[in-house]
Amino acid sequence: MRVYQFRHSPFLILINILNSIRTEIIIKPKNVNTLYKKCLNLAAHKSSNFFLGVVSFIESSFFPIPPDIMIIPMVIAKRKEFIKIFLIASIFSVLGGIFGYILGSIFLDMAMNVIEFYGYENKINTLTSTLAQGEGLITWLSILFLAGFTPLPYKAFTIASGLIAFNLPVFIIVSLISRSLRFFIVAFLSYKFGELFTEYMNKHGSKWFTAIGIFIVIIFIFVYLVLKFNG
Repeated sequence: MRVYQFRHSPFLILINILNSIRTEIIIKPKNVNTLYKKCLNLAAHKSSNFFLGVVSFIESSFFPIPPDIMIIPMVIAKRKEFIKIFLIASIFSVLGGIFGYILGSIFLDMAMNVIEFYGYENKINTLTSTLAQGEGLITWLSILFLAGFTPLPYKAFTIASGLIAFNLPVFIIVSLISRSLRFFIVAFLSYKFGELFTEYMNKHGSKWFTAIGIFIVIIFIFVYLVLKFNG
């Protein structure tokens, strides 16, 4: 009879990572404030679409400021282009995620530096070992989705996916779904409510996206378990 070590459970690792979302929401390094302001200025630039693509790309591999910071003011200023803005952010974010994946696959030292910077080396090492034993696939898919949708550092998990040689097509599909869903919601609500949505995002946005992301993952895991036990 197999004795299951709960402390190494993939789902327990998922819970620990979810708990760290609170840190992502609350802690903002001082130097991030300067980058934040610069990104806001870029949103008003005549070439804002280009800069949105750049920020979306690099945020998926190492840059700390999310594209949402630019999406909201850009959509409010150009409401008829909210679909275009959402697509730019989504496509370039996924392309940046693929770059992060390649970074993790080839440049191991650089990749680990990024992961260590965000404090996820122990969790990722544990989960990597679990995956190597043939467990934790659903957990990794859940975490990857949450990283793309919530305040979790998506970049840490794009790189980690490359480090563990996670299935690239699956990685791209999950990234495309999570990033597109997040940026569509931000762009659409900015289009619909304008400045009111800006105020709401500043106060409650991170917690709101986290709650939705966790809810989606719970449904996904529930459906998976039902299919598994009824299959």
